[in-house]
Amino acid sequence: MQIKLLKIFTFLIAITVFLAGSADVNAQKRKKKKGKKEKVEKPAEITADAKRKAEAYHAEAEKYFILEDYAKAFVLYQKALEFDPHDAAAHFRIAKIYLNGNEVEKAIFNAKRAIELDETNKFYYLLLAEIYKGKSNFAEAAAVYETMISKCKKADEYLFELAAMYVYQEKYEEALKVYDRIEERFGINEQVIAQKQKLYLKLSNLDKAIAEGQKLIDAFPGESRYVLMQAEILLSNNQAEKAIEYLQNLIDEYPDNPRALLMLAEIYRRKGDAEKSNIYLNKAFGMSDLNIELKIRVLADFIQKFPNKDLEKLAMDLGDKMLKTHPDDARAYEINGDIYLRTGHDEKALELYKKALDLGSGNYNTWQNALQLEMKMEKYKDAITDGEKALELFPNQPGICWFLGTAYLIEKEDEKAIQILEMGKKLTGNNDELKALFNAQLGDAYNNVKDYEKSDEAYEAALAFNPNNDHVLNNYSYFLSLRKEKLDLALKMSTKLVSRNPDDPTYLDTHAWVLYMLGKYEEALKYIEKAIAADDVSGTIIEHYGDILFKLGKVDEAVTQWKKAKGMDETSELIDKKIADRKLYE
Repeated sequence: MQIKLLKIFTFLIAITVFLAGSADVNAQKRKKKKGKKEKVEKPAEITADAKRKAEAYHAEAEKYFILEDYAKAFVLYQKALEFDPHDAAAHFRIAKIYLNGNEVEKAIFNAKRAIELDETNKFYYLLLAEIYKGKSNFAEAAAVYETMISKCKKADEYLFELAAMYVYQEKYEEALKVYDRIEERFGINEQVIAQKQKLYLKLSNLDKAIAEGQKLIDAFPGESRYVLMQAEILLSNNQAEKAIEYLQNLIDEYPDNPRALLMLAEIYRRKGDAEKSNIYLNKAFGMSDLNIELKIRVLADFIQKFPNKDLEKLAMDLGDKMLKTHPDDARAYEINGDIYLRTGHDEKALELYKKALDLGSGNYNTWQNALQLEMKMEKYKDAITDGEKALELFPNQPGICWFLGTAYLIEKEDEKAIQILEMGKKLTGNNDELKALFNAQLGDAYNNVKDYEKSDEAYEAALAFNPNNDHVLNNYSYFLSLRKEKLDLALKMSTKLVSRNPDDPTYLDTHAWVLYMLGKYEEALKYIEKAIAADDVSGTIIEHYGDILFKLGKVDEAVTQWKKAKGMDETSELIDKKIADRKLYE
């Protein structure tokens, strides 16, 4: 219970004894003697004048109580009690004031006094019960509710509170008795039955829990969800055969009940009868009135069990049925996209994700998966279009910035790439691994715009986190070689690179080119020849081979390689001039 503290309450209590006189003091004297039950004093004769004065003080106190001026209200209630010590309502109000001031024991004393003076006012009992509940004294609270229900009219509704007090004390048998009283008073109620079932299960009495469920089924024979609830309890307690019996009876009466079909499918799957399970699943998934979230839950569970050829085929079939029954729901396309992504069907997965996006999906994972597939499939322009939309929806997600910035970088829109990548790096927070990925891309982007200082800083920051980042080791060493700067550092990095990747043609070419720039042509030749021995090498590597051959005086062989490179992608602008003049231009 939240207690409201009064700013001036402590001062108030200090002066009330002096101001209020004997009312509270006299009340404290009326303590029961040890071993004897306290007797409530019979009201003494009160003169008409005293009665009038008490009522006047009480009325004035009520005004201040309503205005939440509890200090003045307290004093006036005490004055009212001086003239009429048996004013139950004054004790009730004083109890509330004490409670607001967090003086709980005094609040209890006055609440009890109010009840002693008027045993039929349920609000007095409710205040006392709330105080005990605030102290987690559920036994005392239960006793108060019991007395109130027996003494006050129209208090049966608080049987629910009484039952809860016994539950909090783990007195489940007592709580069940109260719920029985509730049923006698108000009739069969779904919430009451459900609570009784929980309690019987806590008492390990499954038969009684099932009997309670049967009461609901019998009382409401057309309500299928009560049968489903009963089956769920049976399933949860390893009573699959009995659950099947309930569900089969339900389907006999209502053949198109999708929840029953789904439950039967799950039961038979657990039993290892995949054929029967699949029959019920296919029928259920073909129904538009089966909640899509339940269908998604089933498919998500299947995905967790991949790879599994049988489940993969079943998931795809069920997913197709789902799309037919929920053609305008983005979630149907999302879960199907997940199925095809996990089974390696990238084209189909992207198609489904894109449909989900067109339907207004706000699922971050869907946007991320779509961008990832577009990047993987080299659909960089699509990644830019979708990345910009995703950034509007998720402006604080660094993952979106990474995909979008990388797509701009590949499309040679370096200024935009830098803008997005820098934005994303700021969003990484304390995630140093993700920050290093941004720095790696920023190193490339700043190099492209010839801001070499920032490029080197970004590469150095990336390597500080991961000294074995092959992408950075390759690009940083290669760009340094092209600039003919820090060649010792470039050699150190490229040497490390090829020692880690001895058969990668791109990395071998980088190392060869660093050696070339250092004038170590024989050594460079060894690595470039190893590079061109690999399959599917680029025109750049072939052109570099020709350049190294030329430096070694093998002009005819150099021109042959330049001619070979000319018909390929990724060659320098000087390739035609090299061939025509049979001369090396750098």
